[in-house]
Amino acid sequence: MKPFLNLFFGLFSFFIYSQQSDNVDFKSVLVDLSFNTSEKLVMGNLTYEFEILKPVDSIYLDAVGMIFKDVKLNKSTAKWDNDGDKFWLLERLVPNKKYQLSFTYQVSPKKALYFVGWDNEAPNQIWTQGQGKYTSHWLPSLDDTNDKIEFDLQVTFDKAYEVVANGKLVNKNEKNGKITWTYDMERPMSSYLVALVIGDYDKKEEMSKSGKPLEMYYYPKDSMRVEPTYRFSKTMFDFLESEIGVAYPWQNYKQIPVHDFLYAGMENTSATIFADSFVIDSISFVDKNYVNVNAHELAHQWFGDYVTAKNGDHHWLQEGFATYYALLAEREVFGENYYFQRLYEYYQELMQQERAGQGTSLLNPKSSSLTFYKHGAWVLHALKDKVGDEAFEKAVRNYLNKHAFSLVETNDFISEVEQASGLNLHGFQLLWIENVKFPQEQAYELLMKSAYIQEYEMADCEMNSGKCAYYLNSGVSDWTKSKVIAQVPEKVTVDLFNSGWEVRQAIAESVSKIPQNLKESYESLLNDPSYKTIEAALYHLWINFPEDRATYFKQTKDLVGFPDKNIRLLWLALALSSPNFEPENNETYYYELLDYTSPRFGFEVRLGAFQYLDALKGCNDICQDNLKQATKHHNWRMSKFAKEMLERLKPVQN
Repeated sequence: MKPFLNLFFGLFSFFIYSQQSDNVDFKSVLVDLSFNTSEKLVMGNLTYEFEILKPVDSIYLDAVGMIFKDVKLNKSTAKWDNDGDKFWLLERLVPNKKYQLSFTYQVSPKKALYFVGWDNEAPNQIWTQGQGKYTSHWLPSLDDTNDKIEFDLQVTFDKAYEVVANGKLVNKNEKNGKITWTYDMERPMSSYLVALVIGDYDKKEEMSKSGKPLEMYYYPKDSMRVEPTYRFSKTMFDFLESEIGVAYPWQNYKQIPVHDFLYAGMENTSATIFADSFVIDSISFVDKNYVNVNAHELAHQWFGDYVTAKNGDHHWLQEGFATYYALLAEREVFGENYYFQRLYEYYQELMQQERAGQGTSLLNPKSSSLTFYKHGAWVLHALKDKVGDEAFEKAVRNYLNKHAFSLVETNDFISEVEQASGLNLHGFQLLWIENVKFPQEQAYELLMKSAYIQEYEMADCEMNSGKCAYYLNSGVSDWTKSKVIAQVPEKVTVDLFNSGWEVRQAIAESVSKIPQNLKESYESLLNDPSYKTIEAALYHLWINFPEDRATYFKQTKDLVGFPDKNIRLLWLALALSSPNFEPENNETYYYELLDYTSPRFGFEVRLGAFQYLDALKGCNDICQDNLKQATKHHNWRMSKFAKEMLERLKPVQN
């Protein structure tokens, strides 16, 4: 009899799970949180408000690995169960009645909320990353995007730290060395967009043209990096509000860098979290800046947060739109040619995916990020070209206004464009959205509307080597010259070094065999305001002119480079590979390189240090201990690399 009952309950649970959004409407939740950092515990008191749409005997919340106590329904003790993945309220519930569910819980989350630095020398932080269906690993919630809820967070923590969450900070109350921070979200959102960051921060505040507060957080030590990191932030916010034509839908907008983040950035509602590797100085801005990520996550506040794709089949409505509008924002600050250059680069990446036989329909939920992001952006560029700016912009406004705070499918958007333009877009949808293949010919035709792209395509030394010298000495763009230099580096002349940074960087990266007549000009690259250029130039000069290595080392000794310390790591590796350069300091240089593998540094720094030590055959016991620690790192890139390197370092068995 028992197996039958288990099967019955399983089938009943599945039925409830698949139908819950039809039966219950969760309206809001008040979340009261505290933390035990030594044991990495989250402790909370939650109060949910909900309404029943159809009579039911149970409802659930997604809750992974949690312990519950004091469960009450409308302030009375309630029947409940917990299967390890879901919390079940086992009560008969009827329509036309408001309910309040409250409980306390505790969890040590395995993902989605991370305690960073508390057991090593890295910055002490707590931060969340819920995209996918992961918020339920630290907060009892609903993974399904069909359920949008108003989340209000109250967090109590040590007063030495800042606490940042979605919404508006409405109260701070200090007591016994701790502060309780209360954040109010006025509008509903999907649970994967709930955000929380705790750390040591200062902030810069601005006001948008429309009166929205813009808060830009930074570590106190990085006060000189605030301007280059957040450059164009207000400009792009004002531009996107105007371009999209719908007012920014939330109370304020915050941006918070965190240590060892899983991705570049995440568009949590009103509170973007991004990797602190984008916190940069002015020199870094040339090669690696936050502008695109900044614009992309901001665009998501409309496309993804305000209107949300119903499921993975329509994921491009979030990522494609955010990628496209980020490009428009970059066009606003960098110009039309930059916009087409990026579109061209997206085109090349998509064609490479096609050649590898990995192309998929934009409506395939298992498509690659490249498809969702860059194919999706191309769809919007092509669609705007087809229907015209006025119809496209009207359709976007209508689409957002009609589906505000709700869920959307691809046809919801396409139908708005058809109404605004008066065109039947069935053929367009088949070609650009449903087709497995990226429409190469049509995309190329659109690119050729740009004279900038025409020039770049024309200057091809692989097809017409006789005109290479002409291209390099003509008035073509620096981007085009860089392409030619990569194809025929032997054609570089002294005069080319008088060009802009893009051409000089192309020389540094492509001219690996440096002729004597270019030596002096090539050495000048070590003075360029570009860490990428200096890194490439230092390596190639070291290879070509061993007799001058000491000079090059002295010139670059104090350079660190990007946040991943690209120049300093290279400098140490090259110094250790130069027997005649300061042999008395080899031990010091080795242990500095070794130290960069420790957990107190960001994973990008550690990756570089591990790679150089591996190349030098110098990964000793300390290095391998740090590798073993890294195999458990929360960032998958770090853990994957560490496991693979440890496997390579295993002694060969006879």
